[in-house]
Parts: sequence; structure tokens; C-alpha cells
Amino acid sequence: MTRERREQEIRALIDDWTDAICNGDIKRVLENRTDDIVLYDVPEPLQSTGIKAYEATWSLFFDHNPAGPNRFCFRDIQIVAGEDVAYAFGRLVIGGGDAHCRLTLGLRRVNGEWKVTHEHHSMPIKLG
Repeated sequence: MTRERREQEIRALIDDWTDAICNGDIKRVLENRTDDIVLYDVPEPLQSTGIKAYEATWSLFFDHNPAGPNRFCFRDIQIVAGEDVAYAFGRLVIGGGDAHCRLTLGLRRVNGEWKVTHEHHSMPIKLG
């Protein structure tokens, strides 16, 4: 499989995931994550380990961000995909522009399918 094809598969996974978030479809949000996913998030807890802990973080998000196409917009996505390991990163805009964050995804090919094993959300802070 070519690098371009791997990157297309990952982009499709990301597009489906962001659509699921915008529509509040928790089943699809969890669909392409590994059981041992590690999430570093902006709100506490700063680290969530495992699919159940990851799922719990979305309740807080859904409670505070109304559904719709601007709920979760992953932009300027860069994807680097090897044979079995990949990463993607870009800017994240939440709520139509209320919050600007950074998002990085670490992926691994498991049984022929891309799965997210690590997700890192961060928000810049002003110092001084």
C-alpha cells in the first residue's frame, strides 16, 4: 500500500471521528480507538487510560458544547503514515471559535485497520 493510500485511510478515519463528535455519536467516537488508548486532555483528568476512561471524557465535552458542524473542527491536518505506525496533528477549533487548541493523534495498524492509540489535546496559555 502506498503512503498516499495510508494517509487517505487515516484522513477518512479522522473525518468520520470529527463528524461523530459534531453529532454526539459516542459509538462512532470510540470506534477506531484501542482498548488501551491514552488521552492527554485539557480539562482534568490530564491523563485518561483505557477506553472506558476515554469514553467518560466525552460526556463532559458533550455536556458543554452543543451539537452541530462547528462543535469540533480539526483543521490544517498533517498526516505522516508509515507501514504500521502513523501520527496526525493540527489545530482544533471548538464551538465555532470559542476555543483554539492543538490536537495530535498517534495511530497503529491493528489487524489491517488504523486505530488511535494516543490522543493529545492542548491549549496555549499566555504568560505574563
